[in-house]
Amino acid sequence: MDASTIAAASLPALGWALHGSVLARRLATARRDPLTGLHTRAGFTTRAEHLIARHPDALVVLVDLDDFKAVNDTHGHAAGDQVLTATAARLAAWCGRHGIAARLGGDEFAAIVSHPDHTPGLAALRHALDQPVTHTTHTLRVSASVGHCHRRHLPVPLLTDALSAADAAMYAAKGHGRRNVH
Repeated sequence: MDASTIAAASLPALGWALHGSVLARRLATARRDPLTGLHTRAGFTTRAEHLIARHPDALVVLVDLDDFKAVNDTHGHAAGDQVLTATAARLAAWCGRHGIAARLGGDEFAAIVSHPDHTPGLAALRHALDQPVTHTTHTLRVSASVGHCHRRHLPVPLLTDALSAADAAMYAAKGHGRRNVH
């Protein structure tokens, strides 16, 4: 076989390798929120299910920004984006290397930590999330409602059940006024 025959035969393989690489990059991008860099719901779910199945002390947290619509309506969407990215950074920093954080959509975030005793605690998370965000010349006051669920409190350790329990706790926090954790 001469060199031109080998080159011609290898072109389809090279094309498929390139195509596979592009698809892998697109899939990875789809699992990351383009604004915050956090996992999307799809990217979060697989990893979170793995963590909750393997770690009996896992803690699932849901975060919803309070009065987020007012930020967008008053200061514009760029200010809202600044609040979302600040919230994402604060949640990811709180998780540290013992967990993952995600933006589920809009102003709703989730996190799961495998070893909650290695995080600063829920009060520290609430404090971090309630810090003002600076946008251009404005200081934006922000707050969040936080709900959580410990895996050990579930009859069956499923992510869907943990998220439902954390969601109920988050809405209980909203019912008790802003800046609450349940």
